[in-house]
Amino acid sequence: MSALTSVVVGLAGAARLAFGKADGAVLVPGDRRTAVRSFWAIAFALPSVLCRLLMAWVVEGFPTDPGHQIGRELITFVVGWLLFVEASHRIVPLLGRAHRWPRFIALWNWCNVVEGVLVVLGALPDLMGAPPVIGEATVLITVGWALWLEWYATRLTLDVGIGVAIGFVALDQAIGVLLGVVAVSIGG
Repeated sequence: MSALTSVVVGLAGAARLAFGKADGAVLVPGDRRTAVRSFWAIAFALPSVLCRLLMAWVVEGFPTDPGHQIGRELITFVVGWLLFVEASHRIVPLLGRAHRWPRFIALWNWCNVVEGVLVVLGALPDLMGAPPVIGEATVLITVGWALWLEWYATRLTLDVGIGVAIGFVALDQAIGVLLGVVAVSIGG
C-alpha cells in the first residue's frame, strides 16, 4: 500500500467510525507499516489546532506575541500525541492485546484528525455570534462526538470492554490537560 493510499484508507476508516460504521476499523490494516504511516495524521491534524487557536484569538483578542503562543501550542500538541502513543504501547500488552496495537494506533491517529474537525465545527456558531445556548449545545455535541469516536475506535480495534475503552480516553484527555497546565505555567 502506498503512502497516499494509507492516508486515504486511514481517513476513510476514521470517517466511517465517526458515523458509527464498525467496518471502518477493518479498512485500516493492522500491520507495522500502516501504523508507522498513520503518523502522517499529525500533519493532517495541525490545521485544526491552528484553527482553534485563531478562533480563540478572534473571541479573546490577539496576543502580543502570537508566534510564542503558536509554538507552545504546537509543541504541547505533538508531545501529548506522542506521550499517548508511548503509554498505549506499554499498556496494551498488559491487556493481552499487543497484536492489536498497530491497528489501534493507526486508527487512533486518523480519528484524531476527524476529532479535530468536529471540535472546530462545534466552535463555529460561537464565532459567528449565535445565541449562547446554540454555541454551548454545538460545542457539547461535537466534543461529545469526538470523545465517543475515540472510545468507539478503541473498543473495536482493541476488542476491550466499555470500562477499558473509557480508561484509554481518560488517559488521553488527562495527558492533554496536564501538558496544557504545564505549558501555561512555564510559558506564561
